[in-house]
Amino acid sequence: MAQGNKTVVEEFILLAFADLHQGQILFFPFFLLTYITCIMGNLAIISVVNLEPSLHKPMYFFISVFSTSEMIFASVTVPKCLAILIANNNTISFVGCFTQMCFLGSLGVTGCYLLMMMAFDRHVAINNPLRYPTIMTCKVCIGLAIFPWAFGFCSVIIQVILTARLEYCGPNTIDHYFCEFAPIQNLACSDPSISTKATSYAAIVDIIVPFFALIGFYICIIITVSKIKSKDGKKKAFSTCTSHLIVASFYYGAALIVYAKSKTSYYDKYLTFIYTAFTPTLNPFIYTFRNRDVKKVFSKLVNQAVL
Repeated sequence: MAQGNKTVVEEFILLAFADLHQGQILFFPFFLLTYITCIMGNLAIISVVNLEPSLHKPMYFFISVFSTSEMIFASVTVPKCLAILIANNNTISFVGCFTQMCFLGSLGVTGCYLLMMMAFDRHVAINNPLRYPTIMTCKVCIGLAIFPWAFGFCSVIIQVILTARLEYCGPNTIDHYFCEFAPIQNLACSDPSISTKATSYAAIVDIIVPFFALIGFYICIIITVSKIKSKDGKKKAFSTCTSHLIVASFYYGAALIVYAKSKTSYYDKYLTFIYTAFTPTLNPFIYTFRNRDVKKVFSKLVNQAVL
């Protein structure tokens, strides 16, 4: 389509791992296995939490919400990547690209704030154990779970609109396996400074703020637990936090490496795989193998299935 002397881009080409040439086909079974494991693992967590009455507690409610977010998060990027790897289907429409960007960005922010809410839940449970049932009521938990989704969408949609309104009249090749803000902004023919600044400022609010809030909650938790005299008491208090800390470390670590820096690099598309696919796959196993209550429920369900 022509508009004056400029060609309007109607689709983008995702290079994915084309730089590896024939070697990229080796990625397909790995990506496929990772995605299947991610879906099955997170579905198992969601099902167990919803079906087992003993797990109807705020902590497990947030875990199931987070698993839902992670499952959708991986589904936004991995299927398209699989299509590129196996069928060389590397084109994506203009609307499809920005839709993917919107979902991916909003779900990424949702994950950051859900992890913060989970840290707040542990903070209240350990620092205010007697008031915990009255503070973390069903209504409060639902509100705390909805906020990250709403905030994530509102934050990212502004960035998407600003980026989509730029003029795209030249190259349409993206050296990535999904549509990402920085590579798209670099293709714009018009000045992308407002869009890039909005993205940079949003990264501070979307990643840095919940990250430091989470650290603040855990500092309070550590101070409280350090005052517990018995070793068993300390171990019991920390046992409810270790799984969340491991997941948060992977999640925020990958997000900060990829997004909280001024310049993009060649390795970003490999690092984002950890953030968008590998971490969501790993989370169910961390929560399962490091959580006594979840392990007991899984063992009970397995024994019932065998019998």
